Amino acid sequence: MTSSTLGSFVLGAIVNIALLSYGARRLLAERRFSLSRTVVAGLAGGALSNAINNALIGGIHLGARQHPPYGVVLGFLALGWAGGLLLAMAILVTWQAFLPAGTVPPVSSWPRSVRSRVARGLRYWQIVRIFTQCGLRPLWRGGTGRPASLARSLSEALDRSGVVFVKFGQALSTRRDLLPAEFTEELGRLQDRVSPLPWAQIEQVLREELGGTEVFAQIDREPLAAASIAQVHTATLRTGERVVVKVRRPGVDSLAERDLDIIGRLARRAEARASWARTLGVIALASGFANALREELDFRVEARNLAAVSSADAEAEHAGTADGARVVIPAAYHDLSTRRVLVMERLDGMPVSKAGPALAGGGIDRERLARGLFDGLLRQIMVDGIFHADPHPGNILLLNDGRLALIDFGSVGRLDTGLRAALARLLLALDRRDPVALTDALLEVTARPDALDEQALERAVGTLLVRHLAAGQAPDATMFADLFRIVARHELAVPAEFAATFRALSTLEGTLTALAPGFDIVAEAERFGQGRQREELGPASLKDAATDEIMALLPMLRRLPRRMDRIAAAVEGGRLSVNVRLLADERDRQTINGWLQLGVLTVLAASAGIMAVALLALKGGPAMTATVGLYPFLGYCLLVICSLLALRVLAAVFRAPR
Repeated sequence: MTSSTLGSFVLGAIVNIALLSYGARRLLAERRFSLSRTVVAGLAGGALSNAINNALIGGIHLGARQHPPYGVVLGFLALGWAGGLLLAMAILVTWQAFLPAGTVPPVSSWPRSVRSRVARGLRYWQIVRIFTQCGLRPLWRGGTGRPASLARSLSEALDRSGVVFVKFGQALSTRRDLLPAEFTEELGRLQDRVSPLPWAQIEQVLREELGGTEVFAQIDREPLAAASIAQVHTATLRTGERVVVKVRRPGVDSLAERDLDIIGRLARRAEARASWARTLGVIALASGFANALREELDFRVEARNLAAVSSADAEAEHAGTADGARVVIPAAYHDLSTRRVLVMERLDGMPVSKAGPALAGGGIDRERLARGLFDGLLRQIMVDGIFHADPHPGNILLLNDGRLALIDFGSVGRLDTGLRAALARLLLALDRRDPVALTDALLEVTARPDALDEQALERAVGTLLVRHLAAGQAPDATMFADLFRIVARHELAVPAEFAATFRALSTLEGTLTALAPGFDIVAEAERFGQGRQREELGPASLKDAATDEIMALLPMLRRLPRRMDRIAAAVEGGRLSVNVRLLADERDRQTINGWLQLGVLTVLAASAGIMAVALLALKGGPAMTATVGLYPFLGYCLLVICSLLALRVLAAVFRAPR
């Protein structure tokens, strides 16, 4: 074979493979197949079409006394090429069915992906081994044991598993609506134990985020505080303001993502094997925790939270509706804050957790401080809709001037208008000692199970009210814990936003006790609620509400007489009709159009297949060659068409949603 002949052969093969690849993609109406898949399918189709053509041409020459007509040869060549096209389409469809497009990363990312998968796998089995060593094997098998023993084992396992798992345990400790008291008490003892990072690592983060430490006139290299996610340093800006710089620990985001993935896997495994996990909804718990932790890792979110809470607090003070001693919210410097660095106003003071001697020394109205802190958080919850979700004593400062300040807004809760109204109705029902209204309020904010015994729930709520709110009894915070137990016993799913609200109030209870022992949180909540009612029912509030409603209704009221006149005229003239537009949504039309196309293709494929079988079964008829008749040839052609149409339908079925 000469070089020119070899070049022509190679060029023809390349053209054939390109045509097969392009034809397979076009007939399957799928543009997202990767180049590698398309080339592999084209190569396989080209090899098959060459083999079929060689066999057919060889058979023609062996069985014929004279050279067959060119039309017959071209027909056989076309049939062989169609067989190759059919194989290319079948490869693409099968590949898409078992390995959809986009599920395999590029080859260039395989080494890094393998390393990360190996590291994640090792970490996963390390966590599983820790949980097993701590005696939690019965939980994976769906069994149960003594609650106190399991609670201690779970707390130990989470403590040994690292920072993310410790934080997960701390989040679980606040879910009194889901977990028994033994678990919440044990998990509540979990504490972050971390060592401060050397200054060189912190300086590297500042260099990457802010270009260096030149933006500060002075920055203290010794940390003011060190936590699992970040550590804080004091500094002074070049403009003279005293600030604190919160710097995220290097690499904590990748470690957190790895452990969050493992928590999700463990949650799915537990929910698949254990009924208790399905009852608690551990997958939803893990997902909610993961979302909250990712927000906490982004300091830009905390800066926005600070601005939102501070703005709402300033508006309340300006309006004169803030009660008690106002709680200070530090200001964030947004121009100096990034994803990994947060610069805030520096407040001089000490955490309430360490302020026992200062509080006991006298000269401080502890009751007034506690009332101001409680009123501030309730206002954030009931009025503003954004509130500090973790007000433990370490996140509340006793300032040198005797005021309180809230810090660390990485974790906040949000309640929309509807949820705030529902919470107000629930608290109002508690205040009125009305079991029916309280039951209705609970069912309004929770997901009702299919087999709910509403009468039993109402009786349990009534018993709760009699136990805690009967005449001559002083209600306390244990009432909410009992209410959560009722919710859990009747399998009512509390929204995550409500859980965050009661978690914040539960955390605040301990802080208020440290501030002012004997502080009556229930009585103060009733006082706050009564004050809010007076505000809402006051002349100014009623006037503003009426004005807002009238302004919203005014455009409709202006159009109402004209529309009523048109309707009356249409009725009088017998022209009143109602137009109903079916399939007005474009998405509905596209869905039905797709179904119709698949149905038509399926019918055509079935018809072609039946006709192919019938033609292949026929005997006699015109002869194309000495061994092949026209009817069998047409049958094979229809069989190829049937297969092509069937593959088109399968490709549409396996196609990934766009």
